[in-house]
Amino acid sequence: MGIGSGVGENRAQTAARSAIASPLLETSIEGAKGMLFNIIGGADLTMNEVNQAAEIISKAADADAEIIFGAVIDEALVDQIKITVIATGFDETRQRLRDISGRTATKPALETVVNDQTGDDKKEFTEPQDNTDTELDIPAFLRQGR
Repeated sequence: MGIGSGVGENRAQTAARSAIASPLLETSIEGAKGMLFNIIGGADLTMNEVNQAAEIISKAADADAEIIFGAVIDEALVDQIKITVIATGFDETRQRLRDISGRTATKPALETVVNDQTGDDKKEFTEPQDNTDTELDIPAFLRQGR
């Protein structure tokens, strides 16, 4: 997912480029097989600006990508455009490389600070408990009634 905004002249191009290069994106959207993006602008948003942004964003995706977009008028935005991009469908080789590189989410260790009698704080790390499926199969309001 990427978010970008632009103000003034060439605001559509600025917003589109900043959305596809957003730091929120874990990886480049190049080669994405599916893309969804939304353009929000004030009453002065033109179809030409929407088309310019769409061209920039679609060039970054796969040539055969399925692209869906929408445009919204927000009267509060004056001389400004905001674009949100969501990309999906990256090839499996890139996904495997990302998995190998260690950028996938892992369970964080829980940190507990223990204060012993000497006044020194010690940190203990424990693995998160893996709840069994049976406990999670029963909704909380029913478990509390047991």
